[in-house]
Amino acid sequence: MSQRLTAQRLLLASLAFSSLAALAGCGLMVVGGTAATTAVVVTDRRTAGEQVEDQSIEMKTASRMADMFGDKARVTATSYAGRLLLTGDVPTEADKQKAEESAKAVEKVRDVVNALRVGAITPLSVRTNDTWISSKARTTLINTKDVPSRTIVVQTERGVVYLLGKVTDEEGQRAAKAVAGISGVNKVVKLFQIVSPESVAKEQATAEQGSETQAAGTSATAAPDTNTGGAQALPVQ
Repeated sequence: MSQRLTAQRLLLASLAFSSLAALAGCGLMVVGGTAATTAVVVTDRRTAGEQVEDQSIEMKTASRMADMFGDKARVTATSYAGRLLLTGDVPTEADKQKAEESAKAVEKVRDVVNALRVGAITPLSVRTNDTWISSKARTTLINTKDVPSRTIVVQTERGVVYLLGKVTDEEGQRAAKAVAGISGVNKVVKLFQIVSPESVAKEQATAEQGSETQAAGTSATAAPDTNTGGAQALPVQ
């Protein structure tokens, strides 16, 4: 089976799953409720639509790279709110430019950050270490106070850690400082979309209001007023 066909099938499967999840419950997850979306919808500052678009961008870009280079290159596409990061290895400088131009043509891409390296494909041992660094970075962000870890995407290439997400300037600074202290990290590159604290607070208030409304609706449906002496459904605290 060709790489292109495989990528296309993966794209269709991914988009189908994501679309069903969005249609089934684009609202926030209600802890203890009967239905919930995935955790990323709860905590990611992208809209559900943006998340689906980013998945589509990554899959379409991967398909394009496979068509152009086959096994002669290694290109990883990471998208956040339409900002597309390209990392990996390509044989020549011309190939690097070709990859960028092809990525720019993908639907919904706002801009491309071309961090491709010209040279031989990075050894497996180095890539394995990069995977460990990314895992460690995610754990570090989760454990760092006042950092919205679930809205930050981490990608590591040869010890260079790229951070993408919607954060305030202070959140971004704290996140970068925390990751920079990890053993094996050579550099941290911030590719954040900076948002104001006011907009974050407004979005959070809207999300909490929507969650309370959904919880109230679920409680009312689950516990009709037919027996005043029975158990009452209370909102999750």
